[in-house]
Amino acid sequence: MDCLIVSGMSGAGKSLTANVLEDIGYYCVDNMPVRLIPGFVELFMDSSAKYKRVALIVDVRSEDDFQRLFPIMDNLRLIGVRCNILYLDCSNEKLVNRYKETRRRHPLDTYGKGIVEAIAEERRMLEIVKERADYLIDTTVLSSAGLRTHLINLFSEDGGKKMMVISINTFGFKHGIPHESDMVFDVRFLQNPYYVPELRNKNGRDKEVFDYVFNTPAANIFAGKLHDMLEFLIPLYIREGRTSLVVSVGCTGGHHRSVAIAEKLYADLLEKGHNVIIRHRDLDKS
Repeated sequence: MDCLIVSGMSGAGKSLTANVLEDIGYYCVDNMPVRLIPGFVELFMDSSAKYKRVALIVDVRSEDDFQRLFPIMDNLRLIGVRCNILYLDCSNEKLVNRYKETRRRHPLDTYGKGIVEAIAEERRMLEIVKERADYLIDTTVLSSAGLRTHLINLFSEDGGKKMMVISINTFGFKHGIPHESDMVFDVRFLQNPYYVPELRNKNGRDKEVFDYVFNTPAANIFAGKLHDMLEFLIPLYIREGRTSLVVSVGCTGGHHRSVAIAEKLYADLLEKGHNVIIRHRDLDKS
């Protein structure tokens, strides 16, 4: 089991970090008191769900003695838990600007203390955690997309492939284009099995129809180029924070050409390790 302790300055990006970690398979718990960590980890280990990766957000909101964190982590390592600390830092000037932009109150800004003094106090409290951190990310000049990319590179087991769900839809143009589409591809330029009597009542999942569609250079070249384009785009979409992509492939009725092309694309993406699903919307429509 992996237990990642996420800490750092308020306003440095812990909330975004938790969201990204959830997207790549971590079970995240926010505002975790240090003294409760052993009990939570034991609960996760005993759970029938068998949590493999847990991220616990630990910061000054719990008003803990952070000195006790390290013996707790040492004890967890003795029972086979891999424990690491990710610390998020940011310059004081940038933190002040972020709080002004969001108009939120710093958790230590009480009794008229002021944001500058609150930040200074937080630094003093967390200095010991920063010194022991396994990973240190300074978000002063990082955009949200940049932080997301950095986190995926550090903690994703598959480069983020499983983070994005790719939905491949087929449809018939005579029934309308799916509204949820991010990309639409028209394959009506391919030879149509509908005009072959023995294939008319079959669909693109049947071997005879699939082979008929791909018995031309155009179908093979198009399928290859479509796959190559998606392989190029998917990492860029992941870097920008996308977690879903809907690719729609259409022909006249949504039975033959679109289904065959989509099945080929589905198989190719699946082979490359992507999280991909397929749906043939109009297969039962006449």
